[in-house]
Amino acid sequence: MKKLWGLLILVMVISLLLGPAGLGLPKEWIFFQLRVPRVMLAVLIGAGLGVSGAAMQGVLRNGLADPGLLGISGSAALFSVIVYYWGISAVFAPALPIAGMIGAAVAAAALLGLAGRRPSIASLILAGLVVSALSAAFLSLALTLAPNPFALAEISLWLMGGLENRSLLHLAMAAPPILVGIVVLLRVGRGLDALALGEATAASLGFAADRSLWICAIGVALAVGPGCAVAGGIGFVGLIVPHILRPYFGQRPRVLLAPSCLLGAVLVVVADLVARIFPILWPQLPEPRLGVMTAMIGAPVSIAIARRVLP
Repeated sequence: MKKLWGLLILVMVISLLLGPAGLGLPKEWIFFQLRVPRVMLAVLIGAGLGVSGAAMQGVLRNGLADPGLLGISGSAALFSVIVYYWGISAVFAPALPIAGMIGAAVAAAALLGLAGRRPSIASLILAGLVVSALSAAFLSLALTLAPNPFALAEISLWLMGGLENRSLLHLAMAAPPILVGIVVLLRVGRGLDALALGEATAASLGFAADRSLWICAIGVALAVGPGCAVAGGIGFVGLIVPHILRPYFGQRPRVLLAPSCLLGAVLVVVADLVARIFPILWPQLPEPRLGVMTAMIGAPVSIAIARRVLP
């Protein structure tokens, strides 16, 4: 844990000092208005994705589960795109993170309704797939019916993920629900350890499976939804982080939660840092999108995980 904390602080300091002019302390307004919100959002979003992935894989007892499995990320993206589509975000900037939070809440409510009063792991996964499919369908419809090519390009670019031009306002709106979601997920560790022994064993130990499932669903909605609204789609983080940590921390879900939170933050900050280095090294190229960078990092790791997990 100490090494993870040290690594996180190191990459945060480098990211705060790195910009178009190279490595160094920038002017005060650049530092506080541009770099601090970007770095802090990267930390919060990565931490939320990392701990959500560890919690999802623990509660569902599936090493290939990630926050997108419940459809919460897709629903947050859909509501944010609706705000883009109607031009509301251009008139009222906070509408974007607010829409994402509403989308995450709607997805959580839909999961509660579809999975039944006493949900099981199978019913929650099925409900998540339904919510995810509906969100993807409506998202495709919004892209198809985009009012003009500029709106389509803007929506598509946002869906790739990115933290450029994010302000202290975005940070102030996204941070509280993400932090609450992280705390909720960190406190469910004992229930996850009990569920790892089977639902019947967990019930005999006093941990109801349905209660743990709902706590995880609500925690993931809070930890992932606002980040998706602010930064767009950032994939693979929740999937690969627990697998990277298991050789060092073991298989217990409870033990993996806090390290996954830290490593998720490190991974997103590093991906954003690499994206910012591109224009410095190659000024003729635009800055790559953050979601593209996490995919480039996560895809090879996911392939290695799949080869290790599958017989």
